Amino acid sequence: MAEPQSGGANGRRLTPLRPEDLDDGQRRVYEAITAGPRASGPRYFPLADDAGRLHGPFDAMLRSAPVGLALQELGSALRYGTQLPPRLRELVILTVAAAEDSAFERYAHEAIAKGVGLSDRELDAVRDGTELGSDDPGEAAALRAARMLVAEGDLDDETFDGLVAALGERQTFELTTLVGYYKLLALQLRVFRVPLPDT
Repeated sequence: MAEPQSGGANGRRLTPLRPEDLDDGQRRVYEAITAGPRASGPRYFPLADDAGRLHGPFDAMLRSAPVGLALQELGSALRYGTQLPPRLRELVILTVAAAEDSAFERYAHEAIAKGVGLSDRELDAVRDGTELGSDDPGEAAALRAARMLVAEGDLDDETFDGLVAALGERQTFELTTLVGYYKLLALQLRVFRVPLPDT
């Protein structure tokens, strides 16, 4: 297994692992990522390079198979197992990306957002923190809540009550978990200096 590096190509701190160098635990994580729902749905960005090395936060997940497997399963559940509408989900993820200044999250999820119907104007509004102009009360409540969560780490009663009224308790729980998960990924992407693909 490759040892962590300080700096390195493009400033990255981990040398991406090749599939042929993985141990059995790492291989389980790798296969869960590359053969799971991320691989079977529409492909908005590459999961791996031509040598099979994972992009984005996924390569770091290989460093600890138990934690990496659980983390990728949570991410998969949040992307494919919630009741959050796809547009709303991507609005929330991109709100986190804007607050965390996460280039990789923006790169990956702006492509997905366009695929689920968000316009360039809407993406600019999320990136800039301006009004979205959505007629959907669920999207408006979700965006307000996501912005408050990333700024303050909590929701005031008015925002919480508005979110539950618009989305219900299940989707409120899913939304807060989504924010926490993508904040964690943004932290890992930053700490490990993960570049965009082909940069």
